[in-house]
Amino acid sequence: MLPRKRKKIAAAETRDWLELPSEVTASVLSRLGAIEILNSAQTVCSQWRNICKDPSMWRSIDMRNLGERDKDFVHEKICVHAVDRSCGHLLDINIEYFGTDELLFYISERSVHLKRLRLFSCYEISDEGLSEAASKFPFLEELEISICPISKHAVETIGRSCPLLKSFKYNLQRCKGYVCDDEALAIAQTMPELRHLQLLGNGLTNGGLQAILDGCPHLEHLDLRQCFSVRLVGNLERRCVESIKNLRHPSDPPPDYVLGAEDLDFWDIPSC
Repeated sequence: MLPRKRKKIAAAETRDWLELPSEVTASVLSRLGAIEILNSAQTVCSQWRNICKDPSMWRSIDMRNLGERDKDFVHEKICVHAVDRSCGHLLDINIEYFGTDELLFYISERSVHLKRLRLFSCYEISDEGLSEAASKFPFLEELEISICPISKHAVETIGRSCPLLKSFKYNLQRCKGYVCDDEALAIAQTMPELRHLQLLGNGLTNGGLQAILDGCPHLEHLDLRQCFSVRLVGNLERRCVESIKNLRHPSDPPPDYVLGAEDLDFWDIPSC
């Protein structure tokens, strides 16, 4: 009797995923990346496929991947398909290790309500491409550009085109010894509504930091890790401590990702 009883208990504990309410299933599937959804999840059954076709599933698109450069073309096609499924309702998109100016233009033409954009290690996106896309994102509130060849020119255009921008992460992690305030000045002059600013490995000096504090009076979170040309001492340190709620110093432990020597060779480091 004991084995039979165990079978009944096991059967009672078994759940059929198809019996879940559609909104619960959609919530579960939304935790997957776009590549997983389009390549795998939507092929499980007709019910899941119908859920995956709903534009509300694509308000947020996460194109996380393993950084396999030989799959850039495939990832771009998947991204285009995901954007199409959003039917103009896209609010949040994350692109990693691939992307071109053409892809950004495609997104900008179909996602005027975009609020959050993250670009990580997108070597094929240029100043011109990002500037053109930014001019069509008037509702953008959060932007991250990490390890991408983007300069002060695009930063200036972003600031002028996105007046609602509250969070800006601009992480290039340049070579140690790189000194330049151009990007800091562009931020100070065009992004007065910033609350959160992250500048990992930037070449700004105390002068650039002073300009940011003057030009961004609402700043609450400031991350200066690996900004080795900044010297937080005296009045400048006092001002930062008094006005910034969450301050990360240049000498604080670095982030999880660090630019390797092979990537540093890619950059054409300008001098100021």
